Amino acid sequence: MAAQDYDSQLLESVSVRRRRLRDALLLGTQRQRRSVDERLGKVVVGTVIAGVLCAGCVGWSFISHRVTGQSPYGPSAPSIAPSVGSSAR
Repeated sequence: MAAQDYDSQLLESVSVRRRRLRDALLLGTQRQRRSVDERLGKVVVGTVIAGVLCAGCVGWSFISHRVTGQSPYGPSAPSIAPSVGSSAR
C-alpha cells in the first residue's frame, strides 16, 4: 500500500507542477494585469454583441413592417404635412 500512496502523491505533485509552469508561461509575472485586460476585452465583446443584436431587432422590425405595409407608429399615425386648403386665421 505504501508504494501506491507514493505513486499517487508523485503523480499529483507532477500535475501541480505542470499546471504552475503552464500558468507561469501563459500569464507571466503580471497575472493581475492580464486578468483585468481579459475582463475588459470580454466587456467590450459583450457590448458589441449586444449592439449587433439590438440593430438586428430594429432592422427586422423595420423590414417586417415594410413588407406587411403597416405603419410602425400604430394604427392612427398623425399627419405631419399641413393641409393645403386650410388657413390659420
